[in-house]
Amino acid sequence: MKKDIILAGVGGQGIISIAAIIGYAALEEGLFLKQSEVHGMSQRGGDVQSNLRISDKEIASDLIPFGKADLIISVEPLESLRYLPSLANNGWVITSTRPYNNIPDYPDLDLVMKEIGSLPHHIALDADAIAKDLGSTKSANIVILGAASPFLDIEYERLADAIRFIFRKKGEETIQVNLKALNAGREFANQNIPV
Repeated sequence: MKKDIILAGVGGQGIISIAAIIGYAALEEGLFLKQSEVHGMSQRGGDVQSNLRISDKEIASDLIPFGKADLIISVEPLESLRYLPSLANNGWVITSTRPYNNIPDYPDLDLVMKEIGSLPHHIALDADAIAKDLGSTKSANIVILGAASPFLDIEYERLADAIRFIFRKKGEETIQVNLKALNAGREFANQNIPV
């Protein structure tokens, strides 16, 4: 088993939380893990990116070579396109469709979504709307994680346990809303994976 994952978004969207949950779940499964992060101007809405390399064998480097990423998991659609050169030919892009319009020349969203839609393996969902329907706009990142969960080769229950562990100090209500977000994202992906 080997998964090379790029997590992408902008500051404040919960990229580091996604990395922590996947990392915890992977370690609980007895897998090896290497991670690198770029925070950029994260407090000002700048680029945030993390490389996660997971394997059942030891991993030499924490950086993913161009063209080798199995997954790009993005909480922002334009950020998902930034890392396409790193995506393997059979790799998947999992992204939110809701832009974080933090730059004056943000491209036309229809063009961004058309580019994402042209990819052979992608799941695009409005994670913000799903999270809002669940009662917590802050859990959009976990909706995206849920949508990526069928492609991680990590047991779903391990991800749920990781949420329970990572958010344990925030209380049971926070844990439950994030578990619902994880499940909602997974259900969306399972219903929208091309056959």
